[in-house]
Amino acid sequence: SPAFLILWGPGLFRLTCYYYRKAYYRSFWLAPAACTVRGAHGSYSGETRFPLILQNLHRYAWYFAVIFIALLTWDAILAFRFPDGIHMGVGTVIMWINVLFLAGYTFSCHSCRHLCGGSVNIFTKAPGRYGLWRFITRLNERHGLFAWLSLFSVGLTDLYIRLLSMGVIRDLRIF
Repeated sequence: SPAFLILWGPGLFRLTCYYYRKAYYRSFWLAPAACTVRGAHGSYSGETRFPLILQNLHRYAWYFAVIFIALLTWDAILAFRFPDGIHMGVGTVIMWINVLFLAGYTFSCHSCRHLCGGSVNIFTKAPGRYGLWRFITRLNERHGLFAWLSLFSVGLTDLYIRLLSMGVIRDLRIF
């Protein structure tokens, strides 16, 4: 499938995500097992050695993720176009839900939060950035939820579009 050609972008963003890191660090490496476990910090070197140093690519992968959000938004806009005019089908709704979940996951990321307000030392001198930082901070509290919702929405959206393109199902038109 041609989709495998672009998989590196979203894959790198998810693989280096802090939310997922916690899960696979503890699951695969047991490092750190927990913050209060005695002796756990002695063998834990952080992300200073290979392959963990590659986790630092997350901030750069975020920029690629934003590009993919823009492309998926454009696809969702085009989903309103039917051969006989402008309409909305179930597929259009599914595509928009997918975009919203992916945007929630991408823009609730700590990298976005840092970009919007992380370099500001005095928020009273940048009230717009402070407001944006506070909004993204509230989104960031639900980053794990967005991670799971977007993961499943991508799979289900791709499956729905694949079944439509193969003629297995027909898209129901809402209007």
